[in-house]
Amino acid sequence: MGVLALLWGSTFLWIELALEALSPVQVTLARCLLGAGTLLVLCLKSGQRLPRERAVWGRVFVAAFWCNALPFAMFSIGQQTVDSGVAGVLNATTPLWSLLVGIAIGTERGVRPLRWGGILLGFGGVVLILAPWRGAGIVSWGALAIVAAAASYAIGFTYMGRTLAGKGYATLSLSTAQLLAASGLTALSLPAGGLAPVRVDPAVLVAVVILGVFATGITFHLTYRIIADEGATDAATVGYLLPVVSVGLGALVLDEPFSLRVAAGMLIVLVGVGMTRRKKPAPAASVHPPSPLTTRGRS
Repeated sequence: MGVLALLWGSTFLWIELALEALSPVQVTLARCLLGAGTLLVLCLKSGQRLPRERAVWGRVFVAAFWCNALPFAMFSIGQQTVDSGVAGVLNATTPLWSLLVGIAIGTERGVRPLRWGGILLGFGGVVLILAPWRGAGIVSWGALAIVAAAASYAIGFTYMGRTLAGKGYATLSLSTAQLLAASGLTALSLPAGGLAPVRVDPAVLVAVVILGVFATGITFHLTYRIIADEGATDAATVGYLLPVVSVGLGALVLDEPFSLRVAAGMLIVLVGVGMTRRKKPAPAASVHPPSPLTTRGRS
């Protein structure tokens, strides 16, 4: 979980650097292709095969749209107007969306008032970060695109957990197939700004490679493993740690401003997410001394 948070949290920095020379569509396609290539090499070296069933590939394409192609594009579009640190903070709403999706489809039952309060508090923190009363600045279609990406992640995680992860397929095989599918889906959007000429300097090239290989390929495989082992909602809780990584890298590397309002909003979002993860404790099992009859039977 810690490695995933570090890699995933750095994604927003690499996107910011890649956008200096590439369009959002080009950034999205590059990270999908590099991530898929990385996992395909690992898949072949380990002797694992990609899924062969047509029904499985159908589910893979649906998951690839919600968990890869759509949110990757939304982040690249959003970060044209939103700093990388703030993008990481807004992405921390993924666990809130995941809980709402679980409530909607019935996998989260008996939600206590504390968790509902966490949802309201978390989205209140997002409102504080966006500051719509200011009428300018951080409030933009870009910020809304990033929030939409976080919601798309939640839908994708839930779908993967219900239809793909833990169904007898190797997670490396599934994650490779899904990034290949995402590459195909993203390629369909190339006419929308993806055919512009590219002049990539070495710094941008390094950022794109790190974004694709580590922050997309390796990160996505780790996410798939956590979904298979612990479930979609628990996998989404890695969002707790992303703002710390994204804000820290944005301030240190890109010299991005970090106001007290954004800091307060981030804290409120994290507290709200924490409240949604507080589950009702299981009742303690009562312990009864063994009866003489039971004791004699054992002896």
